[in-house]
Amino acid sequence: MLEHLRSRWTKVMAPIARALLSAHVTPDMVTWAGTIGVVAVSLICFPHGWLWQGVLLLLVFIFSDSLDGIMARTSGRSSDWGAFLDSTLDRIADGAVMGGLALYYVDAGNNAWWAGLAIVTLVLGQVTSYTKARGESLGYEVNGGLAGRADRLLVSLLGAMLTGLGLDWGLPVCLVVLTVAGVITVAQRMTLVRHATTVARGRAAGESQA
Repeated sequence: MLEHLRSRWTKVMAPIARALLSAHVTPDMVTWAGTIGVVAVSLICFPHGWLWQGVLLLLVFIFSDSLDGIMARTSGRSSDWGAFLDSTLDRIADGAVMGGLALYYVDAGNNAWWAGLAIVTLVLGQVTSYTKARGESLGYEVNGGLAGRADRLLVSLLGAMLTGLGLDWGLPVCLVVLTVAGVITVAQRMTLVRHATTVARGRAAGESQA
């Protein structure tokens, strides 16, 4: 849903990417720094109830999620390793954000049911990413779906911000939205791969009979 904004965002971040490259900062450094920052902020701020403060800090580090890729393309350093590292650390960052929100409901003495729902959204987010990675490893293109990573981050941080500003219903509502969207997205991608495998099997059978 937010993918169409990527080209505009790239133009905004390109000067920053060039400046970092000029300072001999590598894309991998930015990837690691962003992930470490997200994990630290999520697991320190959210469990202590510093929700809106944590969101503002996370926005700073989340910038690096696209910045490292822009730097790699600008410098001609795009590589399979860089893509693998970025994808792997994204899963860690996502887990830290949702894990921190789950701990907020546990440590702040709030309803444990919402902590459980935060864990459900975490699992669904990881499975969403896995379906894409596994499908593409089998040779099928797995794009689209209701809620991509950027959408999930936006909704979760919006909910945290609203609750942190005193609207207690904000985060619970967003967790419900993320759960429903996660189920739909996983189902969409599973259906996509199922259809692709059926078509491929039919094509292979037709070729064998020719």
